[in-house]
Amino acid sequence: MMTRRRLCWALAAIVAAAGATAALPPAGQAGGAIKLVVRADDIGSCHTANLACIRCFREGIARSVEVQTVCPWFNEAARMLRENPGFDVGVHLTLTSEWENYKWGPLTEAPSLVDEQGHFYPMTSQRADFPPRTGFLECGWKIDEVEKELRAQIELAKKEIPQVSHLSSHMGTPTSTPQLRDLVARLAEEYKLPIETPGAKYLPWAADSKASAQEREAALIKALEEIGPGTWIVVEHPGADTEEMRGIGHKGYWEVASHRDGVTKSFCSPKVKEVIQRRGIQLVSYHDMWPGQ
Repeated sequence: MMTRRRLCWALAAIVAAAGATAALPPAGQAGGAIKLVVRADDIGSCHTANLACIRCFREGIARSVEVQTVCPWFNEAARMLRENPGFDVGVHLTLTSEWENYKWGPLTEAPSLVDEQGHFYPMTSQRADFPPRTGFLECGWKIDEVEKELRAQIELAKKEIPQVSHLSSHMGTPTSTPQLRDLVARLAEEYKLPIETPGAKYLPWAADSKASAQEREAALIKALEEIGPGTWIVVEHPGADTEEMRGIGHKGYWEVASHRDGVTKSFCSPKVKEVIQRRGIQLVSYHDMWPGQ
């Protein structure tokens, strides 16, 4: 029979989304506490992302960050995270390489996971508007190669970053089928690194990738004003409007620099922090959600 802890790990990859419709009293008044996990994804992916993620911890509201061990800027990210031991770290398990102008591939020998150039495929599933054979699921992946690769990513992160506390799934690819979900749940239990946060509700931050920085900040403030008691999570990708990040993108998403610049400004916004303080919202990390990790 599956243990209660393992059941939590297996179920935690599915996070319920919910929202509230009216402003509620601060935590500590009637109704209970409001807890918020602010997660910054893709540290290690590029230099700009590294700087932005660290800024969102030091100056902003991010408390957990997801590291990509396979990416070109991982070594810098690992050093920066060692220098910021209070920043909770997750291993962002990666089996895709989505950007058009630069790529990465596996840490291991994994021919079923890569294209003819040795890079991960760009998408989880084949997109109609992408060239043929660019979807991971349709390209003949082998579970033994996936397991070997994910183990290598976990072990490298644990070796280089002392505060690794959990796992997460880049683009949802490592947890996109029942077989893959079972594998990740097993690795989560073996390495004592929970996958995701069970019971958390996604913060209803109503701003798409084309929203301006001001619109994004306003939408985050509105969401924070309206959420009620419980545990909430916001997952976003800090960045900055730099030459490096303006060269990153793919078909249908070339506004990466402006979008992620707005994320960083929102996470570091004095107005956002004022709402959090006034409402008594507790900023927590994945590590805080799993006592004893």
